[in-house]
Amino acid sequence: MIDLHCHILNGIDDGAKTIDDSIIMAKKAFDEGIQKIVATPHHRNGKYFNEKNNILKQVSELNRHLLHQNIPVTILPGQETRIYGELVKDYRDGKILTLNQTNKYIFIELPSNQVPQFTSKLLYDVQTEGLVPIIVHPERNIRLIENPHILYNLVNQGALTQVTAMSLIGGFGKKIQKFSFELIEFNLAHIIASDAHNVSGRGFYMKEAKELLSSKYGVDMLYMFSENAEAVIDGKNCFKDAPQNVKRKKKFGFFRGQFE
Repeated sequence: MIDLHCHILNGIDDGAKTIDDSIIMAKKAFDEGIQKIVATPHHRNGKYFNEKNNILKQVSELNRHLLHQNIPVTILPGQETRIYGELVKDYRDGKILTLNQTNKYIFIELPSNQVPQFTSKLLYDVQTEGLVPIIVHPERNIRLIENPHILYNLVNQGALTQVTAMSLIGGFGKKIQKFSFELIEFNLAHIIASDAHNVSGRGFYMKEAKELLSSKYGVDMLYMFSENAEAVIDGKNCFKDAPQNVKRKKKFGFFRGQFE
């Protein structure tokens, strides 16, 4: 199994605090059947600043520790970048890291309670660089919960999305879980990943999420998400059905909260 979104690098954001924490996370991941983890520390989110070269050094160091302790998990480089106006310029300047350095996929994080007006234009600019933007955890964005048509437009214009395993199993509440299911059912979700920060409250939950996916949507859906994860780390094209607008029978309840 591959986990494309994880805060396993120690001491650089709100994930693992020490190298021991990172090792504990790697052991837990292996117990859940995860063999490859893309380390995706926060970047430019108003609190944490992690550019490409520093992440690469941290990944190399953690892999050295895991090898020394005979933990069969491989850490791959990535980055969770909060959307900002100079992102494309910084990519050209070598500060932005694509997932597993394939120069194809890039994680984009939106603010928890809004979608900036420049989002569509920026994602277009990202694609003109030959990159595919992946919007992380859209199911936890208040604005998208209220108006999923915004996400439909972004996906229709070429973006992919990553839904969090913990969201699927209800760990962030029923409303976020319901929206996660809607994203899957209307072809607005393309990747499932953990966004794990530790092994307690913000753990992996990948095994539980995949069991739920299989029981609720069938093995074909599970295979699609698994194959897309492989495609991302290999820099190949992901499977993507034509997106649809989310249709609701009644007004969706308003949710307030912040999960990053």
